[in-house]
Amino acid sequence: MREARLAREDLILPLFACPGEGVRREVSSMPGVFNLSTDEAAREAAAAFDAGVPAVILFGLPESKDETASGAYASRGVVQEAIRAVRRAVPEMVVIADTCLCEYTSHGHCGVVREGEVLNDESLELLARTAVSQAEAGADIVAPSAMMDGQVGAIREALDDGGFEHVAVMSYAVKYASAFYGPFREAADSAPAFGDRRAYQMDAANAREAMREAELDYAEGADFLMVKPATPYLDILRMVRERFDLPLAAYQVSGEYAMIKAAAERGWIDEKRAMMETLTSIRRAGADVILTYYAVEAARELSHR
Repeated sequence: MREARLAREDLILPLFACPGEGVRREVSSMPGVFNLSTDEAAREAAAAFDAGVPAVILFGLPESKDETASGAYASRGVVQEAIRAVRRAVPEMVVIADTCLCEYTSHGHCGVVREGEVLNDESLELLARTAVSQAEAGADIVAPSAMMDGQVGAIREALDDGGFEHVAVMSYAVKYASAFYGPFREAADSAPAFGDRRAYQMDAANAREAMREAELDYAEGADFLMVKPATPYLDILRMVRERFDLPLAAYQVSGEYAMIKAAAERGWIDEKRAMMETLTSIRRAGADVILTYYAVEAARELSHR
């Protein structure tokens, strides 16, 4: 009589690609998560696929950063190379590319910065160039996460103009300015050099604004909507599910993962049960797919049920 069912097909594994060969460097705040060179990322993706995880989303740590995030849209950029490596290793896997600039800018913000201000409209061209370069490398889906107004429309137009009408857009439509991103910023080396991202990410207190953000991306042609983080915003996830008929993603972010890991390491909670309970709650709230660092462990657990 179970109402909400979690399946392996619902899971997406985030991977962090870095330069080099044979690199497998554990992230200290995220036990079991690694910075991976492209060859290792391909191996990790293949192992995930064998466990039943159908998709990965790729983030990049470039060799160098600059004011214009040139590493984000370089044809031989680290994410572009990781896309090609995963595509060669596991042709059947769905490959998603995170489309943002913060990992590639010297200032760590998600857009162009001038005189201490993030310039929304000037950032759209760079985000569109990034999406096209990721599509050229073989991405099935691009996932704009910068929270710049108009980014979905700009990316959709650029993809279509480039002959990539078949590449889908998974929009981080509702992305809160959250304290739960801390471990990710270590993993992706993407902490802002000054200020924070509250000017373009959402206030945790706002729900009606979330509906406006989702409506804008829906109107601009998004193929998926996403809510991030997941567990602290299950009410928002439910609201988006009830309002829109697009496939809905939710991101169980680094801080959510790290809290379970830390408590389990101290023997305070049962890690496996907490993992499955939180993922099931996200599914129950309305998510069709879940981005989670627990994807492989959850898939293996589900294979026994």
